[in-house]
Amino acid sequence: MIGIRIAALVAAVVGTGLVAGVFYAYAISVMPALRQTGDRVILDVMQRVNVVIVNPWFLAAFLGSVGFTGLAAALHLGSGQRAVLLWIAIGLALNVFAFAVTVALNVPLNTMLEAAGDVNSMADPAAVRAEYESPWVRWNVLRAVLHTAAFAVLCGALFVAGIRHAEHG
Repeated sequence: MIGIRIAALVAAVVGTGLVAGVFYAYAISVMPALRQTGDRVILDVMQRVNVVIVNPWFLAAFLGSVGFTGLAAALHLGSGQRAVLLWIAIGLALNVFAFAVTVALNVPLNTMLEAAGDVNSMADPAAVRAEYESPWVRWNVLRAVLHTAAFAVLCGALFVAGIRHAEHG
């Protein structure tokens, strides 16, 4: 059983770390670079990104950050696992909150951007950009911070699980 518990926890750590890294990369490089471009460029790039990001690799990590963390929590429900479960529960709460930020705040902005239509046909791309860019960046930074915190906490869970396994062999 220890192997299954640790495997689920490792999957939670990896998925969470990958998602944190994606959102972190956007926060520190992609969006600052796009901020320096024209209105049509940023809108075109973000429309394209919003299409290609919905792929099995991203979705496995994104959904897995919550799913595998939930599985790891369920597998650590036994009374002898409470120390590890506490860490996992905190990581799960952070991942769920970050997931909610994405679904409730970033995705509607992406939907609004898509509904604005082709960038070459937009009457006022500056207005679309003004409505999209700042809020999207703000919520992306929040979810990057939340997923990064979840990653750190889940690493702590792995550490505690390792100590517990070494002590109780």
